[in-house]
Amino acid sequence: MKSTAITFVLFGFGMAVAASASPANLGDGADRLAAEVSGEVAVVPSQPGRPVDASQVVVWLVPVDTVHRVQAPTGKNHYRLLQKNKHFEPNLLVVPVGTVVDFPNADPWFHNVFSLYRGKRFDLGLYQAGAQRSVKFDRVGPSYLFCNIHPEMKGVVLAVDSELFSTSDKSGHYAIAGVAPGKYQLHVWYENAKPEVLQGLQHVVVIEGGDRVLPPISVPAVSQTQAGHKNKYGQDYDPDTLKTDY
Repeated sequence: MKSTAITFVLFGFGMAVAASASPANLGDGADRLAAEVSGEVAVVPSQPGRPVDASQVVVWLVPVDTVHRVQAPTGKNHYRLLQKNKHFEPNLLVVPVGTVVDFPNADPWFHNVFSLYRGKRFDLGLYQAGAQRSVKFDRVGPSYLFCNIHPEMKGVVLAVDSELFSTSDKSGHYAIAGVAPGKYQLHVWYENAKPEVLQGLQHVVVIEGGDRVLPPISVPAVSQTQAGHKNKYGQDYDPDTLKTDY
């Protein structure tokens, strides 16, 4: 009987060791090694010699292993984009696809946020000061935001298929937290770059060991135009709205 008991104990110990070496737990070990990676972005102006602000270039990493791909946000699932002083704050918001974004109105007048041109299409309707409405961004890509009352209000919500993302500062520096060792597809988005250029910047990077600096990225920019946009009815804004105090 004693030998049988010992056999079961050893068997149980062996099963525990095997479980600790399973692929799932190895993945957990990789997660424990997650750390920050960083890099530099350079924006190349369309006209040489002109100073360029390298901010608001978005870089994100999508795990190549489909088992670890982000299907829906698992961390922060609510973001906030404020309407204040007839501006969207921030004017660029990056979120994991599937995220709900709240649009509170902090101005003393009405707003009507809409996005009809690309990405997530919605119209929040007219709502007053202190009110808030929300949108779930369930489509990957940029959604361009406008207000049907104030034509100067412009913004972008960029939904990405990952929770590993960062936006560059004026010097072009960015840092992405919580990146585990592994193979990733690197993606880049910049509002003043052509889609085919951004597509060409995609490439695979391998994060391993102590190498936590990604290769530099160069983004050719197109000339910025000041072309206006239509209201949500596809019409020009009423010029009288520019003279009002609301």
